[in-house]
Amino acid sequence: MISATKKWLFLKVSGAILVPLMIWFIINFVSIYDQGYLEIVSFFTSKTSKILFSVFIITAFFFSAISISEVFEDYIGNDKMKNVANKLLYFSAVVIPLFTIILINSL
Repeated sequence: MISATKKWLFLKVSGAILVPLMIWFIINFVSIYDQGYLEIVSFFTSKTSKILFSVFIITAFFFSAISISEVFEDYIGNDKMKNVANKLLYFSAVVIPLFTIILINSL
């Protein structure tokens, strides 16, 4: 399979996974928006919320990294600069969700 086809397929699959997770997150965010600290911590300490939020964060960063990578491919002409930008993008797309998941699991 061609690399561009794989990226397109990953983009569509991750977008399809992201839609129900985004709906779940928005509904729960609205329900805990006016709550106190203890209610928010109890939401994020439940096992179901931890798992769903972790999958949501990983999928969202994966989706955004692929999307931004396509922008780099289209608009950065210098190959060295494009490679550095993509490497920094992929590094941050791994580190930020990992850091977030570690912090949530430490609650």
